[in-house]
Amino acid sequence: MPASESVPLVELDRVTKTYRGRTFGSEATVALDNVSLTIQGDTAQIVSIVGESGSGKTTLASLLMGFVSPTQGTVRFQGADVSKLRGAGLSRFRQDVQAVFQDPFAVFNPFYKVDHVLTVPIRKFKLARPGAPAKALMAEALEAVGLRPDETLGRYPHQLSGGQRQRIIVARALMLEPKLIVADEPVSMVDASLRATILESLRTVNRTINIPIIYITHDLGTAYHVSDHVLVMYRGSIVEAGAVEQVINSPTHPYTRLLIDSIPWPDPRQQWGSAGTGEQTSRIEVPGRHSGCRFAERCPSAMPRCLEDPPPLYDLGNDQATRCYLHDTKPILHDSELSRLLEGASGSSAGDSSRRPLPVI
Repeated sequence: MPASESVPLVELDRVTKTYRGRTFGSEATVALDNVSLTIQGDTAQIVSIVGESGSGKTTLASLLMGFVSPTQGTVRFQGADVSKLRGAGLSRFRQDVQAVFQDPFAVFNPFYKVDHVLTVPIRKFKLARPGAPAKALMAEALEAVGLRPDETLGRYPHQLSGGQRQRIIVARALMLEPKLIVADEPVSMVDASLRATILESLRTVNRTINIPIIYITHDLGTAYHVSDHVLVMYRGSIVEAGAVEQVINSPTHPYTRLLIDSIPWPDPRQQWGSAGTGEQTSRIEVPGRHSGCRFAERCPSAMPRCLEDPPPLYDLGNDQATRCYLHDTKPILHDSELSRLLEGASGSSAGDSSRRPLPVI
């Protein structure tokens, strides 16, 4: 089958996820709004999903991992509807899609030694024979993420640092040889000194087994340094997307500019927060409810048409697209075509030391 006709690894087809209110009469929350996205397999690329709390990042991750089902639309893995997987198909999916979660404490059972999170998948997925082969596989995976097996195995979770625990989870993913890793805020709860080590461990997995990584984060600094492509989300929609160099160095959506301006640059001459805050900064009067752009009430460039209809994605060229009427002279890029922005060369730009440094916040 030609590559152009191959089945995508992951496909979100017009996916919406709505959470119903828990009390009678409370409004439903649209966490993800009609998102389409395709990720091809066998590509050592890291795609970052960035945005503030409530933007839909974690809901997107949960849908990718099959933890929740979409309210509308379909999530497919290698052509199969994830919500309908059962038996052997579901077991294979659980091995092929691995997660690295935000909290390095909650993953471990304090009554078991840390070996438990490695021995269980070895036994469940028959990765190696019991005894010496299993121990050798565990040791190889731990060494690949910078841990010494003799100082790690046999200990309880409380005897290791948060960074060590997080790297064990990365080692677990490496051992399983998945086809996709979803890393949801994997460094937000560890010391700044350990963030680079953990992210380098993810890059090791990325390069070693040549798989894509979806990196969920609010931290533009780490996204800039480890990613090949970036998707910026706001209130359930992708508002800007493209190559990370292009999006971060030349942001085109007012929300992306706000995120970048919020970074506390280590330069006393650099003004912090000049592009706006989370408060209403629109130049026009914005009603409490409108059917247009969701960012209008915070946008310093909002226009009357922004309140009438949500803007489409505009193709800016140079591997970049934005959902903003400020660029309505550009051709419209349908959401189903968004994934072609992620098909460029991967692995070559991430970690490029020539980039202008962004502080890790």
